[in-house]
Amino acid sequence: MSYSQRSAPLVKLNCLSRSVLRPRRVPIPHVPPRKRHPYDQWSPDARALDLVGDKWTLLIVRDLAAGPRRFVELQRVLPGISTEQLRSRLNRMVADGMLTRERFREVPPRVDYALTERARDLMPVLGALARWGYEWAWSSPRGSEAIDLGAIFRLAPGLIRDSDAAGTVEFVVTTTEDDQDPMPPYALTLAEGLVTLEEAEAERADARVRGDRSAWIAAFSPDRDLGGLTIAGDAELAGFVLDRLACACERANGSARAVA
Repeated sequence: MSYSQRSAPLVKLNCLSRSVLRPRRVPIPHVPPRKRHPYDQWSPDARALDLVGDKWTLLIVRDLAAGPRRFVELQRVLPGISTEQLRSRLNRMVADGMLTRERFREVPPRVDYALTERARDLMPVLGALARWGYEWAWSSPRGSEAIDLGAIFRLAPGLIRDSDAAGTVEFVVTTTEDDQDPMPPYALTLAEGLVTLEEAEAERADARVRGDRSAWIAAFSPDRDLGGLTIAGDAELAGFVLDRLACACERANGSARAVA
């Protein structure tokens, strides 16, 4: 027997030993860094701001109010945020118990982000903030501002609460030749004093409100011109929802056109 033949089993054993003894690499979960500027105050408002006081956090909550979204979908509705900012903020919100992250075994990989109960409880806070914005900071769109009418629709769970109204209203932003990014319809369902919201066509709507982009902008601008919108179905319910969304219950200057 040659030397190479005698040593072969030993070589195999050594290779096996290295493969068994080598530690397996376990991926380390991403842990967001500690906040750079915590308030470090034993006060409930400071504790709350430690969680939601960062830029983009409340807007991410608002934009998940209609249901889970993928990373790229959040990028689409938050055009001012960089990829790295969004990734960092989502990681922080997951670590803080504000969001859940669900991975799907698909190609390409799919990850959905959704609100937890802790985050959903912020909707009345967002509603109060929107009312303050309408009262003290509102104007027609500025040239530098992105216009996503869905951002206003997604405030509905915070702006419409404790009401006896019931039913489903569908909002549709109709497209024109100039529209590059058509919007999905929104279905708002009022029941037991709360609103649930879906970014989808309503199966059974009590009222439908339609208008092109310019008509909706006019409806939510300070002049409150609803003349470009049309309502089919329960006009009273649709008007109630529109008033609450624009915080304009006592200062309406126009009315939508009702259609059969």
